Amino acid sequence: MNGEDMPRRSMRGVNHMAALMLTQLRDVLDSFACRDVAKAVEVWTRDQDIDRLCTSLSQEFLAYMTERSVAMSFGAHLMFCTKNLERMGDHATNIAEAVHYMVKGETLLRERPKADFTSMLTVSIGRNMTRSGGSCVYREPVP
Repeated sequence: MNGEDMPRRSMRGVNHMAALMLTQLRDVLDSFACRDVAKAVEVWTRDQDIDRLCTSLSQEFLAYMTERSVAMSFGAHLMFCTKNLERMGDHATNIAEAVHYMVKGETLLRERPKADFTSMLTVSIGRNMTRSGGSCVYREPVP
């Protein structure tokens, strides 16, 4: 694996996502220890920030990997890392919901905010893709 194949911006994005996740974890554990419902709800709401970042980074990684096949292995590893960080955010959200129930004796009345759309991302290889110098290049379809 070679980090030089991935743009520095994407690497900073993964670092930023990890920092957000650590903040979520610290805050949700604090809310549990202090029985702080407001902080738990704040963590619950902020999960969508991590979801959005996961989707954005996954799009970047997919685009980069389709342009540069040598980055495929490293990009796949980074995609798994970001998805695992996103799942950690979901677990922090579950803890936040448990804190709310533990203190208030009722579930949150709203549906959990979701902004993870990585399952809907696609890479189109076919008529819109052409080979160029060993890598795939996306071409916009002509109407």
